Amino acid sequence: QVQLVESGGGLVQPGGSLRLSCAASGSIFTIYAMGWYRQAPGKQRELVAAMPSGGVTNYADSVKGRFTISRDNAMNSVYLQMNSLKPEDTAVYYCKIDAWSTGRRDYWGQGTQVTVSS
Repeated sequence: QVQLVESGGGLVQPGGSLRLSCAASGSIFTIYAMGWYRQAPGKQRELVAAMPSGGVTNYADSVKGRFTISRDNAMNSVYLQMNSLKPEDTAVYYCKIDAWSTGRRDYWGQGTQVTVSS
């Protein structure tokens, strides 16, 4: 059983910063990629940032230069540093890992709310 626990969401003013964390636990043999997605009300879930193991980090155009993804392989954790936040960044943020447990598949966190408002 693989579980992902996210933390770090909250309410922040425009221009502010937040750091999201996601820790994976359980019977994980290999993590191939880790990433963050978000879903705003009435919109589809979209990729925010992804970091393959040993590959090129990928960011959505809307967050380039403001958000930074990082991972700690020893801790099976992924982070998202979000700076210069805008109201349009308001969404539920989900972490996802592509990992091998009983087989290779995607695992999702429960989501954490980020609200950017004055």
